[in-house]
Amino acid sequence: MSIIAIGMNLMLAGLLTAALLMGYRLNARLKALRDSHEGFAKAVGELDAAAARAEQGLADLRAATDEAHDALADRIAKARELTAKLDRQLQGAPQVSARVEPMRGREREREDLELGDVERVTHRLGSLLSAARDPRPDRTVRRELAPVRERPRFDDDLFDIDDEPMRAGGRR
Repeated sequence: MSIIAIGMNLMLAGLLTAALLMGYRLNARLKALRDSHEGFAKAVGELDAAAARAEQGLADLRAATDEAHDALADRIAKARELTAKLDRQLQGAPQVSARVEPMRGREREREDLELGDVERVTHRLGSLLSAARDPRPDRTVRRELAPVRERPRFDDDLFDIDDEPMRAGGRR
């Protein structure tokens, strides 16, 4: 073999090695691209499922809103009917009170007596208030202070201790 044949074989071996290295790097990049594509497909699937859940939630919300609207409309209609009925009853009320008026004579006498009591109590309270506002020294009211009780200690509730001998100076 000649030197040219050996050189050509070495050059061919170098090119094959370079092609192998490039193929290996390309394979790694394609694998990374394939993995990211699978992750992207998974993310798109999750997004699609979330969109489907959101659409179902909106449909449920619309149905609940329609139910609430119908129930509220029924209540409003009933309230209007009851209001109209109450108005009719109130318009007829003066006629009924005219028939009941003679029967209330005794009740009015009793109320007049109570009003007299109220006026008397009001007059008495007014005089007491004016006396309380009077700045004369002979009208001052002196209050005696209640004796101060000793507060129980926290261990009194926890233990049945007879503290009297301890307070008197005795020992246990």
